Amino acid sequence: MPTDPMVSVVIPTYNRAGFIKEAIDSVLAQTYSELELIVVDDGSIDETEKILLPYKNKIHLLKQENKGVSAARNLGIAQAKGEWVAFLDSDDLWKKDKLAKQMLWLRLHQQVLICHTDEIWSRGGERVHPLKKHAKPHGWIFEKCLPMCVVSPSSVVIHKSLFEKYGTFDESLPACEDYDLWLRFAAKVTFGFVPEKLLTKRGGREDQLSTQHWGLDRFRVQSLVKLIQSGVLKPAQLDLTKEMVRHKCAILAKGSRKRDKLEEEKKYLEIINENK
Repeated sequence: MPTDPMVSVVIPTYNRAGFIKEAIDSVLAQTYSELELIVVDDGSIDETEKILLPYKNKIHLLKQENKGVSAARNLGIAQAKGEWVAFLDSDDLWKKDKLAKQMLWLRLHQQVLICHTDEIWSRGGERVHPLKKHAKPHGWIFEKCLPMCVVSPSSVVIHKSLFEKYGTFDESLPACEDYDLWLRFAAKVTFGFVPEKLLTKRGGREDQLSTQHWGLDRFRVQSLVKLIQSGVLKPAQLDLTKEMVRHKCAILAKGSRKRDKLEEEKKYLEIINENK
């Protein structure tokens, strides 16, 4: 039997003392043994340091000033020793066979360099059932990635070469940094999928990026425009991306007008005209 490749698991955390222990424990309980666990403390000022102390011989702890989740993940990627990289948000949980099932799938599909899984959603301790639009895609998923983020960072296992070819998380984006990265990957490679609910996403809190920022499409438009300007898209992908930019900007322009933000409205109308 070939040796199992190492997976570097990166957990970024900021003031999540009430959740980080469970996240770490769910990684250390994995049945897949060839892994290293990198925890990136993004300048926490709560009890995080105290919570992490008992794990000092089981994790690789990195610390930085508060720079945001993208910078924290990127630091973890830079320090990763594994051939593969996986992420776990510090408020999410893995089932114990999550990595084992994904790595088996990847061994059976060696042409695929990124794989994600299905997930359970929990809000306030109650299970939430996702809508049809949230169904997890696989294969060539670029078009399905355009409206919104359809891949959870906590679900992926990624071959490290993809970061070298297509870049890491955009640290200039306050939110939707995962949407941005998956689009860059999806423009170039296929996504694998294990159709089992192998993690639990715990949401609905005020400290999460999705609740801290209004109008997340503002950041999606920023990402889409950047992708258009990169020149890497095929003609069909370019047409779809411009269509999505026009659609999102039309909605944002209408909302700006309702709030009497006429300069914002003008900006979005200009982006529409530039992408006809």
